[in-house]
Amino acid sequence: MANRQQTNSYENSVDAFTQALATARKMQHDWLTYGVDFVNLYVEDANGDWLETWGHDEILGNQLLDAIKEFLVSDDDIAVRIRQHLKDQASEEKTPLTLFDLAVNLEECWRIPEVDDRLSVLRNLLAGEDENVDTDNERLLDLANSLLAKLTEILN
Repeated sequence: MANRQQTNSYENSVDAFTQALATARKMQHDWLTYGVDFVNLYVEDANGDWLETWGHDEILGNQLLDAIKEFLVSDDDIAVRIRQHLKDQASEEKTPLTLFDLAVNLEECWRIPEVDDRLSVLRNLLAGEDENVDTDNERLLDLANSLLAKLTEILN
C-alpha cells in the first residue's frame, strides 16, 4: 500500500511538473510571437497604475488586521462574546482557534465582496473544525451576524 502511495505521489509530481512546463512553453511562445505586448495576455491591467500603487494592499491589509485585533481584545460586548465562544470551543476541541488566527481569518474574510458570503464564512469560522457543530444553531448565527455588523461598523 505504501508503494502505491509513493507511485501516486510520484505521478502527481510528474503531472504537476508537466503542466508547469507546458505553461512555461506557452508563455515563451507568446513572448516570441507578441514581443513585450505578451504581458497584456497575462496581466489584466498591464497599462494601469499598478506600479504606483504597489504595496497599498499590504498597508491596507495591515491596517485592517490591526483594527480587527484591537477590536477582539476590547471590552466591546461582541468581542467579549467572541472570546467566550473561543474559550468554550477550546474546552470542547483538541485544536481551538486562537484569537490571532481568528483575526487573520477575519481580515481575509473581509476581502469577500458579497455580504451573504461573508456571513457564511464567519458562521463556519465560528463553528470551528468540529464537523458535528450545527451551523444553523441560532446562537452561532446571532454571534456571526453581530460580528459582521460590528466589523462593518469598524472597518467601513
